[in-house]
Amino acid sequence: MTPVQLLGTAPHDLRIEGDLTAEGVGALLETLPVDSGAHRVSLAGIDRVDSAGLALLIEWQRRLEDVQGALEIEAVPESLMRLARISSVATLLGFEAEEAGDAEQ
Repeated sequence: MTPVQLLGTAPHDLRIEGDLTAEGVGALLETLPVDSGAHRVSLAGIDRVDSAGLALLIEWQRRLEDVQGALEIEAVPESLMRLARISSVATLLGFEAEEAGDAEQ
């Protein structure tokens, strides 16, 4: 198991690395920046993900929206994409729009 961590500088150079699973998301939630503006985060460093990791992203997005902020997620791992589709939240998190952009390139 690789501990999950938030790295980089908010708001545009963030990345989450490690296992985005139930074991680590509670502590990670408390470290996420929540202020106005767009926050761009890369998930390229995610090793494993489960429904708790997906819930964390949804909660972060909700908290940002409460303060007129936004979450822009990049480099979504296929395992997270599948989980989001199964849970019917891929569009909510902007994953479908990212995938369409990738297909055009």
